[in-house]
Amino acid sequence: MKKNDLIHVLCFIFSVSALSQNSIDIKADFDVENKSIAIDQTIQYYNDSDETQTFIYLNDWSNSYSTKNTPLAERFTQEFKNTFHFAKNEDRGFTAITSIQSEGIDLSFERVDQHPDILKVKLNSPFVPKGYYTLRLKYTVQVPDDKFTRYGVDDYGDYFLRYWYITPTAFDGEWHYYSNKDLDDSFVPKANLSLEVTYPKSYTLISELDEVFTKEVNNNKVITSLEGKDRVNTKLFLNKVNLYKTVETDFFTIQSNIEEEGLKPVDVAVISDRVAAFITKNLGNYPHKKILLTKIDYKKDPIYGLNLLPDFVRPFSDHFQYELKLLKTTLRNYLENTLLINPREDQWVLDGIQTYYLIKYIEENYPDMKIVGNLANVWGIRAFHAADLKFNDQYGFLYMHMARSNLDQPLNMPKDSLLKFNKNIANKYKAGVGLNYLDAYANGAEIKTIINKFLIDNKLKPTSASAFETAVKTQTKKNVDWFFKDYVGSSKKIDFKIKKIEKTEDSLRVTLKNKYNHEMPVSLFTMKDDTVVSKQWIDGFKGFKTVTVPRDSADKLVLNYDSKIPEINLRNNWKSVGGFFANNKPLQFRLFKDIEDPNYSQVFFMPEFDYNFYDGLSPGLKLYNKTLLSKNFLYRISPKYAIKSKQIVGGASVSYADRRDNVSNYYTKYGIGGSFYNYAPNLSYTSYTPYIDFRFRNPEDLRDNRKSYLNLRYVNIDREVDLTGEFETDGEPKYSVFNVRYGQSDPNLKKFSSWFTDLQLAKRFGKISGTLELRTLTENNRQYNLRLFAGAFLYNKTYQDTDFFSFALDRPTDYLFDYNYLGRSEEAGVLSQQLIVSEGGFKSQLEPAFANQWITTANASTTIWRYIMAYGDLGLVANRTENPKFVYDSGIRLNLVEDYFELYLPIYSNKGWEIAQPNYDQSIRFIVTLSPNTLLKLFTRRWY
Repeated sequence: MKKNDLIHVLCFIFSVSALSQNSIDIKADFDVENKSIAIDQTIQYYNDSDETQTFIYLNDWSNSYSTKNTPLAERFTQEFKNTFHFAKNEDRGFTAITSIQSEGIDLSFERVDQHPDILKVKLNSPFVPKGYYTLRLKYTVQVPDDKFTRYGVDDYGDYFLRYWYITPTAFDGEWHYYSNKDLDDSFVPKANLSLEVTYPKSYTLISELDEVFTKEVNNNKVITSLEGKDRVNTKLFLNKVNLYKTVETDFFTIQSNIEEEGLKPVDVAVISDRVAAFITKNLGNYPHKKILLTKIDYKKDPIYGLNLLPDFVRPFSDHFQYELKLLKTTLRNYLENTLLINPREDQWVLDGIQTYYLIKYIEENYPDMKIVGNLANVWGIRAFHAADLKFNDQYGFLYMHMARSNLDQPLNMPKDSLLKFNKNIANKYKAGVGLNYLDAYANGAEIKTIINKFLIDNKLKPTSASAFETAVKTQTKKNVDWFFKDYVGSSKKIDFKIKKIEKTEDSLRVTLKNKYNHEMPVSLFTMKDDTVVSKQWIDGFKGFKTVTVPRDSADKLVLNYDSKIPEINLRNNWKSVGGFFANNKPLQFRLFKDIEDPNYSQVFFMPEFDYNFYDGLSPGLKLYNKTLLSKNFLYRISPKYAIKSKQIVGGASVSYADRRDNVSNYYTKYGIGGSFYNYAPNLSYTSYTPYIDFRFRNPEDLRDNRKSYLNLRYVNIDREVDLTGEFETDGEPKYSVFNVRYGQSDPNLKKFSSWFTDLQLAKRFGKISGTLELRTLTENNRQYNLRLFAGAFLYNKTYQDTDFFSFALDRPTDYLFDYNYLGRSEEAGVLSQQLIVSEGGFKSQLEPAFANQWITTANASTTIWRYIMAYGDLGLVANRTENPKFVYDSGIRLNLVEDYFELYLPIYSNKGWEIAQPNYDQSIRFIVTLSPNTLLKLFTRRWY
């Protein structure tokens, strides 16, 4: 071939290769005063499929902030984040498109139904296979406030941008588009990027792209030109103060503003090079010159535990903390920038590889590091079993938190269908622990090698979880179908048990039981004096399996001794070879709740304090078996000494929870509880209640807040009678009530609904009631609340003697002792003003205060301004021998923390103008919640 012909062929190949690349060219002009960006953009999109298209779909995720009804906004409300809903319109952000053209011709476009941040553009000519299409876009982006997702513009005028410009969606014969839900999971094809950014001179521009030039336009503005090849990341930051530091490692450049824990620059450089070397060795060469790491990256994916500790608590060295933060953030960015996988559908692959290498890094460099760091050597703390756990044990432990609670979800479930705790923590850790489990089963470095090869072979190439599965299956010597079918594809728990051991002269016949319906393998260890004699893997089986192992003077057999398998229960994993009490574990008493130690029968104890007006402060001791992870069988004994009444008070309970997977009746609890306290001055009561609780939910969608329940209980009360006659006991001193309650609830930020029916049957009365609550938060931030209650007696033989069992208009007598009254028998003083919104739900104390026949009421309130609301109550109260009476009240409600801390200020009622009457302060009512478990729900509802 002649030289000129060779040049022509090479030019042709180069031109074809260039045409097969997507490219995006952007001119962006920042108007920092108006928080907007004017963008002139060209997209050259290559059709790498065999399909002809007449439309192109584009991601416009800046517009996901545009209204309170976008998928992003709905995500916020599902997780009880009210910041976005109450924000000013100008703080939310949007995209205003001026034009979309091709070859100078205006193209029609529309926003996709249910996806206001996705554009559907109608083309003026077909988008043919192996061809490209060029679009010209002009639009303005109004930048949102950064308080919603940490991306946007902050109060100081600094810009932190991601997904800020329009990009094509991924296309492989099918368009892969979905809306922004603050999951940082945009799926876009790689492209060659060219940015020309105009911004004020007072700012510094930070980007992962390569800088071509920076020049001044005038005294106030500069232009920076950036470019990058094969990019999917869209991060760009404009900061008035540049806090980023750059470290040139032997492998790639790291630019970061992650907190360096006060380390010297030389220490930062050494750590950076060490991290870069580890990543390059295991994941391959990074294809770009620079990797950008930010505080936002770390805050969105922190080392959980480290991120919760105050600065004065330092269980780990500054060196270790920074090293782990840098490693985790670099791994995340490396994988996001090189592994072109659909993160909404296949996120578990990214998460699994990241966590897997976090585990390997600790094994290689810090094998003896404890989960509590240096605190493991501190007196008091070292007595806890938590102090014995290795640093890597946290991954299985935090996944097990959800598995034990029956809230775990399959790894291959779409990212937007996961509970927040699963998305952020549990599924990430389950994926990494799973790969480590697979690695151990495949005998060491085999899986590590496969992952490394998969990452190198697929670097900057479109791939998928199914491709990863194929790579593992074809390159592993053992059958690993179980991993993808059962471990990845389901939420099946793992729990193996040694059922029995039969001894012969030279061997042991061991019968194992798999307590769940899957075929995952298990490791079996023979032990001698707590030293491992042998180990073997037992392939997956269902039900029972008997294996034979050499006796080898072993004195104990243990399943999963090295804890490589994330089992839900480790307490049944060992069995002694000899002895009648082969499974009896030593009894161990521990101060305070701890992580479960499967080698002991643990009893925890801790000081506990209680208070009511009649017993006063009651210090005592609680004995219980509840650990940091949920257990099915629980008991609690809590005797206390009441300082005021000078009596032993307290309670005890025992329960068993039956948790089930993939069924609507996911939880059934059987139990009995009892208590002994004073209900009036020097008058005690004893109660004991056997019960069964059934809970129901949608097994297909754990993010659905709708739940229902059925409670059955038999309440037995025995109250002491005042023989002196100084305090008259209302109603019978001793009674029993059979109570059935069925209800449903759907708690959400914007729309809340709840209803239940209640049936009570006793010797002298029977009653039925129903309660409905509705709460709506409107577009203009006004909240409407409506509560309806109706109740009637089926029979009532007590009405002539007492109102103790009657329906209450404003303050229930609480004869079942359900409510946390601070002073349940008080008729005057501050404690008598405590409000429990139950039964009639009135705030004013009106007559008649009780109904011994039937009652119906309506309680409503609406927003006046922020947490200040107006309330009003209406009702009909019917008593035997009297005509029904109409009652009403109204006033101001200070809704400081809904259902937890509220004040009610009556204004007008049947009494007239209450606000003008004497002793008005005694008419004010309050709601206060002191129970730690109840207050905890304020925070856990965002995660579960």
